Amino acid sequence: MSNQRRARAGLERRLQTAVLVGLLIWTVGCTLGPDPKRPDTVADELESYVGAEHTAESGPQPLTPWWQIFGDPLTQDLVSQALEHNTDLKAAAARVMESRAQLRQSRSTRFPQVSASGSANRSKSSFTLPQVGRVAVYSTTYSADLNISYQLDLFGKLRRSRQSAWSQVLAQEAAREALLHTVVSEVVRGRVRLSILGRRLQVAEGIRDSWAQTMGTVERRYESGLVNALDLRSARENLAASEAAVIAAQQQLSQAQLALDVLVGKRPGSGDRPSSLLAPLPDLAPVPLGLPADLLDRRPDLRQAEMQLASATSQVGAAMADLFPSLSLTGSGGTRSDSLSDLVSSDALVYNAIANLVAPIFNGGQRRAAVEAAEARADQAAANYAGAVLRSLREVEDALVRDQSLRQRLEFLESRLAEAKAADRIARDRYQRGVSSLLQTLDSERRLRAAEDALNAAQGELWNTRIDLHLALGGDWGLKEDPTDPDMPTSAESQPTSPEATAVNAGAEKENTP
Repeated sequence: MSNQRRARAGLERRLQTAVLVGLLIWTVGCTLGPDPKRPDTVADELESYVGAEHTAESGPQPLTPWWQIFGDPLTQDLVSQALEHNTDLKAAAARVMESRAQLRQSRSTRFPQVSASGSANRSKSSFTLPQVGRVAVYSTTYSADLNISYQLDLFGKLRRSRQSAWSQVLAQEAAREALLHTVVSEVVRGRVRLSILGRRLQVAEGIRDSWAQTMGTVERRYESGLVNALDLRSARENLAASEAAVIAAQQQLSQAQLALDVLVGKRPGSGDRPSSLLAPLPDLAPVPLGLPADLLDRRPDLRQAEMQLASATSQVGAAMADLFPSLSLTGSGGTRSDSLSDLVSSDALVYNAIANLVAPIFNGGQRRAAVEAAEARADQAAANYAGAVLRSLREVEDALVRDQSLRQRLEFLESRLAEAKAADRIARDRYQRGVSSLLQTLDSERRLRAAEDALNAAQGELWNTRIDLHLALGGDWGLKEDPTDPDMPTSAESQPTSPEATAVNAGAEKENTP
């Protein structure tokens, strides 16, 4: 019977040990808090854009690097220079490297921390003994130690912190890509502005040359006594005004060139002024819009907001883990000896091991308040993400509305310019034949100049509207890089809603495996 009782007792002890080990494994694999996921937005509910009814939809297809549709080699060259030399892009790349370094710092917490130390201590003690007098004692101690510490992640605080750091890496990647899109669009806008200002300068020079010819006619008629001094003074005033307009157009063109030099990373003033102008209108072929939900993956600013939400969500779990006990293991081993020769002796060996369990009992609600603050930050990030989605939809709709209205306006502005040119020719011819007064010629010239400026401005606005549309759609710029960190684990089993969420959730899935 005693053997049976001993066997039963041994079995119970083994079962208890197995239960304790199982509980420990479950506890170590436990992660508190919500998992990051993409929230539902209004974009998921829409089947098309409101302005898409006026735009031919050719089905989902990639938007090729859109500035190439302009067919301007200079534009492509300027974009290449900006991608290589723009200082803002270099700063953004450095911020990405910083976030990746912080991720590596966060990931290091999953491994034991090992350190080694050695010391040599020489000391002297002096004291007085009865009947002996003062005695001096010298001692020398040598030591060599190896220290190991390990923080057990009982409730997932360290795992959630690593997930948050990884989300920040993805957010910085998206922010860099968003800045890259902005820089490219600003370079193209700068090229468009140079073309528009160049055309404005051509118009101003044409008006000046026309008034120089008219001035000769007025002077001959004045000398012949056919017109009075008022006509002569008015002609001179208009010629001087046209000369001033040429100088103002040259100034604007030079300043636009200086701004473009800075964008492409050049010293201001070192760039060459374009020798050719852009075509009057961009390619008006329909832009493939896709579904509104496509913006969630296309636009880098939305991916950045999503990853910031994922980071804030992970921080909620990290704050919740602080409500529970934490367990750390530390150990050290080494040798102590009075002489270097005995330092490697087995008799000099010393060691210790400590398991430290700390459980919060009362802290005045500080930890609970930290959880509520983390939840509030997650709510803020969710609201910011929803707002960013709404703004992106508005930007697309706004660009579609402006694109449609501008194309309609251009038809009337082109007709206006044709009529203004015809009226100006008639007025000048009538004045040269002495049929009409100079005031009619001045009025026709003013109308012609206003018509040319309006058409030129509308053409530039249409160029910029097309840029805005491509920027709002966040299509394939041909510049995207794979945001996946090769050091982060991935999983084929997770099915999140975006590539970035795939990386976050895959990392979380790997971390949660005991």
